Amino acid sequence: MKATIDWAGDASFKATSGSGHTVQMDGPPDHGGRDLGPRPMEMLLMGLGGCSAFDVMSILQKSRQEVTGCHAELEAERADAVPAVFTRIHLHFVVTGRGLKENQVKRAVSLSAEKYCSASIMLEKAGVEISHTHEIREA
Repeated sequence: MKATIDWAGDASFKATSGSGHTVQMDGPPDHGGRDLGPRPMEMLLMGLGGCSAFDVMSILQKSRQEVTGCHAELEAERADAVPAVFTRIHLHFVVTGRGLKENQVKRAVSLSAEKYCSASIMLEKAGVEISHTHEIREA
């Protein structure tokens, strides 16, 4: 896996993934940015959410659950001192579908957290406390 980062002036950077997709990252105005994109640490948090949501959906689809939506809400706390690393992250999944089984959704979230989500497992090994909850909504 590869990526490149190119400075785009001020506190703005263009990130390009190995697959050719680009994302604009920028700092807040008080740090010289123009607020043109997410902050790098926000990208890290979004990557964690995407990784985990990908796993949850894959597991639910394989268990033949009729999912119509999956929404993940992430909330993170960072250290007060530099480096301002993540100290705690909470993921809350809202899974919508028809006749979803509680045990299947709980299992999918647990498997992602404990076995499959590389981002989550890597951050936990770095000392980040990660927690997960979920709720089910009927479509």
